[in-house]
Amino acid sequence: MKNVALIINLGSPDSADIPSVRKYLKEFLMDKYVLDNPALVRWLLVHGLILRFRPKRTTEAYKAIWTDKGSPLLVTSKRVVEKLQSVASVPIYLAMRYGNPSIRDVLDSIRVDHPDIQLLSIVPLYPHYAMSTTKTVIEKVKDVSLELGFDVQIKYKEPFYNEPKYINALADSIAPYVSAKYEHYLFSYHGLPVRHLVKTDPTGQHCYSSNDCCNVASSAHLYCYKHQVLTTTALVAEKLNLPSDKFSVSFQSRLLRDPWITPFTDSEIVKLAQRGVKSIAVICPAFVSDNLETLEEIAIEGKETFIEAGGSRLDLIPCMNDNHLWIDTLKHYVESMCL
Repeated sequence: MKNVALIINLGSPDSADIPSVRKYLKEFLMDKYVLDNPALVRWLLVHGLILRFRPKRTTEAYKAIWTDKGSPLLVTSKRVVEKLQSVASVPIYLAMRYGNPSIRDVLDSIRVDHPDIQLLSIVPLYPHYAMSTTKTVIEKVKDVSLELGFDVQIKYKEPFYNEPKYINALADSIAPYVSAKYEHYLFSYHGLPVRHLVKTDPTGQHCYSSNDCCNVASSAHLYCYKHQVLTTTALVAEKLNLPSDKFSVSFQSRLLRDPWITPFTDSEIVKLAQRGVKSIAVICPAFVSDNLETLEEIAIEGKETFIEAGGSRLDLIPCMNDNHLWIDTLKHYVESMCL
């Protein structure tokens, strides 16, 4: 069977300038799986409010992390695919959910390059399920395939938040930073509105039905972002022998005034400093590649916040990026999907 693998990451603007950032934000925020308001409300929020003010501020943030080669996320993603292609037995392609290379362009290239393709294996680079990550990738691929008339069997890699090879790779990338110089480790995950978790609960009655719902067995956990990130944290902490009082979990990047998953990262950073904690390391396992949320929001803004609140040292632990065990894990995923 002729198989091709497609790796899909989040994406970033083409350049660190206001027009490019505005274009990127528009595509991202107009996604109904990101801002799941009714279409008219979403349009008014994005065009009437967010795009009037946010692009300038976000552009400055991108400028702070942009490299000579471009977007850190895109540069790293390309490097990962190059390394993966050197060891994998199937052709590997890269696309971004937002921005370039777009899913449409890459699917069209695959269709032309491999007219005899029988199976397309897709790996969304999101360890944890969310409608604004995993689901939107799946739906976008379905829509574009239909529009292109690309009639091929498609398999999607399910979230891998608790899979041993992923946990080993993540722990391996963190291990060099586990030392006595850090008093606390903060696992900071991308934030989500609470309604996203409730909406994706297949039981319709589990998520946020109690304060301990993430620890109560339920089929809802298959789609529960919060349960999955807590599971990842527990497994990695166990692997690294982190005492329970030396690490905690928080969530970042909230938008608008809706209830979001708590506690918030910026608040937790301040609380840790006010408690007298002088040195912390921040881990961002929701991402496999460093990006704006890690390099700017944590490594720059988070560090400034921590020091202003009385702390002395905040270090960002890099994402897995092109860690050798992560490349091996991706190889395992794409090749096992061929079976």
